[in-house]
Amino acid sequence: MNRVRPIAVLLACLLLGTSPASRADGPGVAWQSLTPEQQQLLGPLAERWDQLPPERQARLAAGARRWAGMTPEQRARAGDRLQRWQDLTPEQRADMRQQMRRFEQLPPQEQERLRENFERFRKLPPEERRALRQRWEQMTPEQRREWRDEQRRGRTAAPPAGKKAPKSGADR
Repeated sequence: MNRVRPIAVLLACLLLGTSPASRADGPGVAWQSLTPEQQQLLGPLAERWDQLPPERQARLAAGARRWAGMTPEQRARAGDRLQRWQDLTPEQRADMRQQMRRFEQLPPQEQERLRENFERFRKLPPEERRALRQRWEQMTPEQRREWRDEQRRGRTAAPPAGKKAPKSGADR
């Protein structure tokens, strides 16, 4: 199965705004309780809104609320991320969802550490990001585990330059 990079998982987490607190446990969201702007954004779902699961109604309403507060630039970036999500295969999406569930189960300090690492990675120049990705892909699964363990202990900042390993598709 095609595995998705850990950075992509964090990106999906940030993109989708998913967190345990964003899940609805109670009744759904009544269509009439949505603002006119939310109703306009969610208009294609109006006729079947009452048949949607309450959790999905709550996620959609929250997403429409976030969308309303975005600048045009933020909306363009969100649209690009949504397109990348839609371009993934069903297997890649399932893998990302599974990794997201694992992320949500991490202690808050570990989640914050991962977010900070993601931000540092995102701010690197493209050529440095490319070089890091290439080094990561050349590492064996064992080298990757060792590097992750060192990261958790705060010993290294970047994946070590490892010997070229055969691409097994595992541990990506």
